[in-house]
Amino acid sequence: MKLRTLHTALLSAILAAGSLPTADACTRVLHVTKDHRYVITGRNMDWYVRYPTSFWAFPRGMERSGMTPKNPARWVSRYGSVTIVQQAGGQYGATDGMNEKGLVANLLYLTETQYPKRDPTKKGIATSIYIQYLLDNFATVAEAVRALEKGDTQIVPVPIPNSDHLPTMHISISDATGDSAIVEFLNGKMVIHHSPKYQVMTNSPIFEKQLALTEYWNEVGGDVFLPGTRRSADRFVRADFYNRHLPEPKDYDEAIAGVMSIMRNTSSPFGAPDPNKPNISMTQWRVIHDQKGHRIFFESTVRPNVVWVDLNRLDFSKDAPVRALEMDQKGLNGDVTARMKTTKPFEYARP
Repeated sequence: MKLRTLHTALLSAILAAGSLPTADACTRVLHVTKDHRYVITGRNMDWYVRYPTSFWAFPRGMERSGMTPKNPARWVSRYGSVTIVQQAGGQYGATDGMNEKGLVANLLYLTETQYPKRDPTKKGIATSIYIQYLLDNFATVAEAVRALEKGDTQIVPVPIPNSDHLPTMHISISDATGDSAIVEFLNGKMVIHHSPKYQVMTNSPIFEKQLALTEYWNEVGGDVFLPGTRRSADRFVRADFYNRHLPEPKDYDEAIAGVMSIMRNTSSPFGAPDPNKPNISMTQWRVIHDQKGHRIFFESTVRPNVVWVDLNRLDFSKDAPVRALEMDQKGLNGDVTARMKTTKPFEYARP
């Protein structure tokens, strides 16, 4: 692509992002080392409210419902998972997680989202449980994409607790092979971008325009200048540049730390959030999914320690107990797998 064309693509993307009422929130990065020894997905949760956040370990064989009033999807979980769940006003929603096969799913804000009009002939899946649906049912990105492309299920939004905002979300999926997919809902239709090269996702503009940003900065280079604001487009550029330039890690600790360094670089500092612009928000926590070693690392921005859960030490067999751990409590440090306590499962929020 010629430079003039690249400048045009960048200008279009910037104008599109600048015209939006909200333009910033979370960041997701998939990093695959050259030898494929490590496959790691990092994610920042940026929001204007700090919701209580918990890790939940769910076994195989759980009966689930899509939670919609009419024709909800129903399934029995094929895989155990650890799901990151946020709770507000008595309502629960899954934002992230990894299953025992190394499939990771992340839910991020996207202002441009326009969900399809509800078709009751299709099986409904509420936004609150959509991440859980993916973790329960699929071992690879390819499996998930094939199922979604059939079009026999439909996402149904659940209002954000204590807010007038609908959860205008898009979804990223990655697996232990390094495959990746970005799922958006635009103009009432599902749009899927599927390729291992789609490693970075932020928020607005839509992913197609984010790719135009990537092409521009690949041509210009980032060693002399990189955009430094907390806006979504700027975070995308920084995350993409640093992800491509991470050195090959010498060991496991360096592999995890490398991805964490990108997530810290693309975080949003504390400030004065605007509840009418939920995308312009501070980073609440960061999470790193090790998809081959099956560990999830968690760093709260109001706690001094990184903690982790080791899926290898959890029992995901059918009829095993559900376990949970509140991540906002003080005193958590290091491996907290053993601190996950048996508890009753909750019900995800209904539309």
